[in-house]
Amino acid sequence: MSRSCPCLRGEPFDRCCEPFLNGTATAPTAEHLMRSRYSAFSVGDADYLLKTWHSSTAPTELTLDPQQRWYRLDVHRTSEGGLMDQTGEVEFSACYRHPDGNGVLRESSRFVREDNRWVYLDGVLAQ
Repeated sequence: MSRSCPCLRGEPFDRCCEPFLNGTATAPTAEHLMRSRYSAFSVGDADYLLKTWHSSTAPTELTLDPQQRWYRLDVHRTSEGGLMDQTGEVEFSACYRHPDGNGVLRESSRFVREDNRWVYLDGVLAQ
């Protein structure tokens, strides 16, 4: 039996975000990409995060903290980011556990299409 997807859409990982992470599918919407990126953080897939980052804002390398455990994602709002859109925005909260302290990352992320696929452009952290 397949484990549940970290993005909490209620689907098994192998039918939800895993096809995006392993390259057998491309995220059809900005929200799907955001959820797959959250899943990538959850499973420690820095390569996928770099591949789905806009070329103008992507870091040259990314090291994830193996002690940080992402355990909950709440999507609060989406704007555009659909099948026919070129831009989109997703506001979310992501909860994590860490030996140095637990927390919540709340961000409004912007996504754009680059080479006909959704990529993460940047985000603004909420207070």
